[in-house]
Amino acid sequence: MNSALGIDIGGTKISYALIDNNGNVQGEIQKVSTPKTAREIEALLKNIISKFEDNVEFIAIATAGTVNNENNKVIGSTANLPKGYKEIDFSSLSLKKVFIENDANCAAWAEYRIGASMGYKNSIMLTLGTGVGGGIIINGKLLKGKSGGAGEMHFAMSRNQKRQCTCGAWDCFEAYASGNGLRRTAVEITKNENITTYDVVEGVENSDENCIKALKTWENDIALGILGLGNLFDPDCFVLSGSMEKFVDTERIEQFVNSHILTSPIKVFHAKAGNYAGMIGVVLLGNELI
Repeated sequence: MNSALGIDIGGTKISYALIDNNGNVQGEIQKVSTPKTAREIEALLKNIISKFEDNVEFIAIATAGTVNNENNKVIGSTANLPKGYKEIDFSSLSLKKVFIENDANCAAWAEYRIGASMGYKNSIMLTLGTGVGGGIIINGKLLKGKSGGAGEMHFAMSRNQKRQCTCGAWDCFEAYASGNGLRRTAVEITKNENITTYDVVEGVENSDENCIKALKTWENDIALGILGLGNLFDPDCFVLSGSMEKFVDTERIEQFVNSHILTSPIKVFHAKAGNYAGMIGVVLLGNELI
């Protein structure tokens, strides 16, 4: 029997596959568009699960949003998921045990168990995409906090009230270190309101000085955030994942951080667990906690 049916729920798509105890995907990964309403999402999940639940030990769901410490309820949804999403009763989706966890936490666990931070008991993963996600592992345990919301990368980088973040606050780490943060940095430097992250990357490839400056400034902002997190949590390493991580010079960031850090030196790695780390990680984590 396969270990679990792994499901990853995002704002635009839902992916699912059978996954064994070692995190190996069995067969093909299936993908469907995320429905527009919570009721439709719930119906879709029931339909998917019904096809596989007789052949798995449990159902493992990685999801956007904050998940409680009992791993059975979303207690804080995100803007890319519909109203009412956190009211879904996940435990009612199957007769088998349903285990859910935040997708960034799951990806961090996958990196810890089979990826870039394997062998390091203390690690922080940053997912650099449209926004910034995070997962923190201390002494081999996922840091959840009192309610399950630990690891949100929304802390102030300045007091200038220069950039409003998606969370409503000003000058958060996410507002600088995300893909959108890179775009906003490029707008400030080039004075071109229409510039995109793709334009910046193309400009760097063509030796455009303003684009190079924008990318380096963005990297510096990531490095400052990592420095602060490093001083707070004293991890062995950081793992960078997400659609933007491939544009980051990890060696440059590691050198900068270690020249300023107050704790012991850290490592900075690119992620290795792959595009479906969240789906794999939730199965691996569920195997240990159920």
